[in-house]
Amino acid sequence: MDVTTPASEPWLIVGLGNPGPEYAMNRHNVGFMVADLLAERIGGRFKRAGKAQAQVLEGRIGPVGPASRRVVLAKPMSFMNLSGGPVNALRDFYKVPLSNVVAVHDELDIDYGTLRLKLGGGDNGHNGLKSMTKAMGPDYHRVRFGIGRPPGRMQVADFVLKDFSPAERKELDYFVDRAADAVEALVTEGLERAQGTYNS
Repeated sequence: MDVTTPASEPWLIVGLGNPGPEYAMNRHNVGFMVADLLAERIGGRFKRAGKAQAQVLEGRIGPVGPASRRVVLAKPMSFMNLSGGPVNALRDFYKVPLSNVVAVHDELDIDYGTLRLKLGGGDNGHNGLKSMTKAMGPDYHRVRFGIGRPPGRMQVADFVLKDFSPAERKELDYFVDRAADAVEALVTEGLERAQGTYNS
């Protein structure tokens, strides 16, 4: 393990997105999609987290026994550009070290479906990361899900708030599944091993 915090401390896994059915299949909501799949694997349902403006699910990830990790899955319900407040409130409530926070988000500068895992860094113009970093500092993990750049002269804001194309949707389930695997590997095996497997 290259994670410096004790195994007993919980992880906070944050899927970034926008609330509401009209955003559900947007490229910007891939973090929600991964969080939903992880919730399905844990076998639980998201519930509103009181004042934190988020939906949360507590559970465990990894093999049964001492290798499993206690996790809190979260989907901020505050809209993307205000994600930091709810995430920081949850981090305080569950007493999660910043190094045990994982943001799962869409990434423009990576080809569609490609994953990159890292700790810390800039926000690359991503409003959800910008808000989280402003609230907590930059030293949290990121699982970056590539969506590629907008075609032609399409504005970035328009591109990320559009649904995945029919061609992209053919592979979307596979890529979301792989991203969920990457989150589980990060939490149970540490960043270096997870990067070796999933940074393609």
